[in-house]
Amino acid sequence: MLSHLSEQIWADWIWFPEGHGWDDLKDRDGKVFPKIQDLWASLPIALCFLLIRPIFERTVAIPLASLLGVRDKQRLCAPSNPILESHFCSTSKHPSQNFIENLSKQTGCSVRQVQRWFRQRRNQDRPSKLKKFREASWRFTFYLLAFFAGLAVLVDKPWFYDVKQVWEDFPKMPLLPSQYWYYIIELGFYVSLVFSVASDVKRKDFKEQIVHHVATIVLISFSWMVNYIRAGTLTLVLHDASDYLMESAKMFNYAGWRRTCNFIFVVFAAVFIITRLVIFPFWIIHTTAIYPLSEYNPFFGFYFFNGLMFVLQFLHIFWAGLILRMVVKFLPGNDIVEDERSDKEETESDDEEDDRTCIEKSKNGHVQNGHALLNNNHNKMD
Repeated sequence: MLSHLSEQIWADWIWFPEGHGWDDLKDRDGKVFPKIQDLWASLPIALCFLLIRPIFERTVAIPLASLLGVRDKQRLCAPSNPILESHFCSTSKHPSQNFIENLSKQTGCSVRQVQRWFRQRRNQDRPSKLKKFREASWRFTFYLLAFFAGLAVLVDKPWFYDVKQVWEDFPKMPLLPSQYWYYIIELGFYVSLVFSVASDVKRKDFKEQIVHHVATIVLISFSWMVNYIRAGTLTLVLHDASDYLMESAKMFNYAGWRRTCNFIFVVFAAVFIITRLVIFPFWIIHTTAIYPLSEYNPFFGFYFFNGLMFVLQFLHIFWAGLILRMVVKFLPGNDIVEDERSDKEETESDDEEDDRTCIEKSKNGHVQNGHALLNNNHNKMD
C-alpha cells in the first residue's frame, strides 16, 4: 500500500510537464543531475554552522563589538517578589489595569510600584545589545560571502543575463559542481537558522521569519528535486544582495555609529526595493510563472513552485512596509534609524523617581517590610 501511495505521489505527470519525468534526471553520458538524496548533505553542513557560530561570535564578533564601541546599558533588575514573578511567568508580562490593582493589594505595593516592577522585569528579559550585535555580525558574514559566491557561480552563465534560459532544455539540464555547493551550503545555513531560532533574538516579525525560513527550505529542496536549479540560484543571489546590507546597518546601529548606520540603511532600502519588489516579481516570478505557459501545459509542480515564490513575495511586501516606516522616521532628521522589528527597552519617567520601597511577600506567606530600592540594583544583563 505504501509503495503504491509513493508511486502516486511521485508520478511524473504531477511534478513535470507532459513528456518528461524522473528518468530525465538519471546520470548519463558523463552528465550529472540532482538527486533527492543529495539534500541530506545539508544536515551535516547545518551542524557545522551551529558549531562554528559560537566560535565565530566569541573570537570575531565580540572583539569587533569592542572595537566598534558596542556598550550595554546597565539595567535595573526588579527586586525579588514571588507573587509578581508568578504572575509574570504564568499569566501575563503586560497585565491589565485590573490585574495590576489586584496585585497591588496582594503585595502591599502601590499601583505605580507594581507597574514599575513589571517594566523592569520585562527589561531584564530583553536581549543585550552585545547579543544582538553578535547575531547580526554572524548573519552579515554569511550573507556577504554567499552573495559574492553566488555572483561567482552565475556571472558566466547565460541565464544570468537572459532569465528565459532557465527553461532551456528543461529538465535535462546537467548539474555543475559550483551549483551543487552553492545550493547545499545555502540550504544548510537556513536549516541552521531554524535550529537556532529558539535562542536567537525574537523580533516583532518572528512568525514571518519562521514562515520565510520554512518556505525557503521547502523552495530550495523542491527546486533541487525537480531541477529548477537555475531559477533557484537566481532567487538566492537576489535575496543575499540586500540581506548583508541590513545586517551591517544593524551592527553600526548597535555600535552607535549613527551616520554610518543611516547611510547603509538608505543603500539597503534602495537595494531591497529594487531586488525584492522589482526584479524578483517582474523578472524571476514572471519567468517561472508566465513564460513556461507558452512552452508547457500547467502541472501541479508548476503551481507548487510558484506558490512558494508568491509566499516569499508577500513577505517582501510585508518587510517593505516596515522599511518604509523606518524611512519616514528617518527623513525628518532622526538621529538614527530604528529597526521596526526590535523590542525596544522601556524607560521610566521622571515622576517615578520617588520612594520605591515595596512590601515583599515572604516564603511563609507573612508580609515583611523591605527596602529593595529598584534604582540601587545595577546588575548587568549576562
